[in-house]
Amino acid sequence: MRDVLGWRCKFGVLGPSTNTIVQPDFEMMRPPGVTNHYSRIFTPNAQAVSNETFMAGTQVIGENTLEAVRSVMTCSPDYLVMGMSAVTFYGGTKGADAFQEKVEQAAGVKISIGSHSCTAAMQAYGGIKRIAVLSPYYPVANEQVIRYFTDSGFEVVRDAYLQCKSWTAIAEVPPEVLRERLIELNGNGRDVDAIVQVGTNLSMVRLAAAAEMWLGKPVIAINTATYWHALRANKVMDKIPGLGRLLEEF
Repeated sequence: MRDVLGWRCKFGVLGPSTNTIVQPDFEMMRPPGVTNHYSRIFTPNAQAVSNETFMAGTQVIGENTLEAVRSVMTCSPDYLVMGMSAVTFYGGTKGADAFQEKVEQAAGVKISIGSHSCTAAMQAYGGIKRIAVLSPYYPVANEQVIRYFTDSGFEVVRDAYLQCKSWTAIAEVPPEVLRERLIELNGNGRDVDAIVQVGTNLSMVRLAAAAEMWLGKPVIAINTATYWHALRANKVMDKIPGLGRLLEEF
């Protein structure tokens, strides 16, 4: 017997309790027969975040993840989707593998995480070697993102960090600010093959889809990449229009 609404797949979605973007983003991308079941990772809303405190704050989220896993597993999801990205980049590819293995062992089901999903997305597009990265993070966290992508065989030509002052402030960054940063990261347009946005509480799904048209190259929002990866890992191959080439073509 299958779940009446989630007859194709039930996703357990893990995200910080301060995150207000992942849940509506994933619902926007959800095809019929797939259901999302959000489990909040307890996260104090850090204020006046600094380069010194950012890493410690995200590590707290990482440490609280397994409690959210235990909670969501009570609804018997078929698969997990990680709606928090920073900790999935820490320690390079080995750190990402270790984080994924820890969650999968606790859950007993597989998970899509942001770091590996972005790599899979770029491989799907093909021909991507040099990238630029946009984040709401601080320099110390961007260093970890760059390390991960370098481990994965990409050259990070440029990066930008917004240094948001609280976890909830990430969701308050307006599209015009993000658009300006995308233009800056694109540079002369010739030395970057793609732009990758990380930080799941940054609202970028629709903007990234639009930016692909006026920049003429892949612009990958991490929420799009992660949900796409989860769908394809479960053989849900629906092409979803209007949210970028990744969901429309691959």
